[in-house]
Amino acid sequence: MAWDFSTDPDFQVQLDWADAFVRTEVARLDLLWPHDTYKPLTDQQRAIVDPLKKQVREQGLWACHLGRELGGQGYGQLKLALLNEVLGRSKWGPRIFGTQAPDTGNAEILAHYGTPEQKARYLAPLLEGDIVSCFSMTEPQAGADPGEFTTRAVRDGDHWVINGSKFFSSNARWASFLIVMAVTDPEAGVRNRMSMFLMPADTPGIEIVRDVALFGDPEGEGSHALITYTDVRVPADALLGEEGDAFGVAQTRLGGGRVHHAMRTVGLAQEALDMMAERALSRWTKGSALADKQAVQAFLADSYIQVQQFRMFVLYTAWQIDRYQDYQRVRKDIAAIKVLTPKVLHDVVQRAIQVHGALGVTDELPLMSMSLTAQVLALADGPTEVHQVTVARQLLREYTPADGLWPSAHIPTRRAQAQQELFGDVPV
Repeated sequence: MAWDFSTDPDFQVQLDWADAFVRTEVARLDLLWPHDTYKPLTDQQRAIVDPLKKQVREQGLWACHLGRELGGQGYGQLKLALLNEVLGRSKWGPRIFGTQAPDTGNAEILAHYGTPEQKARYLAPLLEGDIVSCFSMTEPQAGADPGEFTTRAVRDGDHWVINGSKFFSSNARWASFLIVMAVTDPEAGVRNRMSMFLMPADTPGIEIVRDVALFGDPEGEGSHALITYTDVRVPADALLGEEGDAFGVAQTRLGGGRVHHAMRTVGLAQEALDMMAERALSRWTKGSALADKQAVQAFLADSYIQVQQFRMFVLYTAWQIDRYQDYQRVRKDIAAIKVLTPKVLHDVVQRAIQVHGALGVTDELPLMSMSLTAQVLALADGPTEVHQVTVARQLLREYTPADGLWPSAHIPTRRAQAQQELFGDVPV
């Protein structure tokens, strides 16, 4: 019987190193430059960041999601999930370990579909963290619903011409290139009507109308662009993958991304739980520690239970992906952990804020930032409600309607059937 909850001892050593490294070395960057995780590095930052990346490489933990041919470790989703749990505690952690979105997913798209020239120009510096990229998909009028996208790409000889608008194209202001999803066949079904294109950021016709900031970001530091594409002309080889296969290309970048987001959230929720427990033991009121109050004990217990349940579910989902190598087979559980991700973080952080009192809502603690992260995660990669629908539809495929008038659990019907099977027409 194969049933094991242990981690490979050698990999556990690497995880322990990563945990200590993130808590000490990387945590300093979170304190000094909390809003700079996606920006090009200053000379001052590079002098600190590059040696940290070097240490990660020496430990064999750089860009572990990539295959060995691209300088990674080619880890499966289970190992990546465990590593991302560690990285979830830090804003800078993913960048220092070469796993920062959207650059990681964009790098995988380039590796699979880019031309040799595109790879030489963009892939190597992207993998090194020397440049930033942008994934431009959602639209102002449509959000994340591809069936409502109107940005068009029309073939014109040996070029494509793109027109339309995109919203929340993160990091566009710093990006060296953008990967843009556009409609190439408006008459096709939703899964075949769009294609993916690579555009250098300085291509004529690309205009950043404004950069939207998340609540709490410094003024002028917004990074989520509203972009207009006006007669943007790119060569035919700017098409990434086959025409009409944007969904297939996007799957390359999504892959286990939702597992990674979920597991980073496990790490962040655990951080909030740790803060709550410390505060409960440290703060006294009404003659005793907060830890002695039943309401606070309920907060702690509920949070621990939620985090552990969530962690096990995410790891189980990652294990299934590794075992079956089929994302469609695991689609229900991938959607389910996406639904749980914002809820668990919100619930635990909200309790932690309550236990910290007024201090919890100030900028002197990270709890309000964590709370905003929960809200963002409820929208990123598709709204929570969309994934709930996916879970329900996938679940219902495993069931069939009841035969006849009564539910299959109807006791009188089952009793009569049991009597017939055991005794036939003999009275009981």
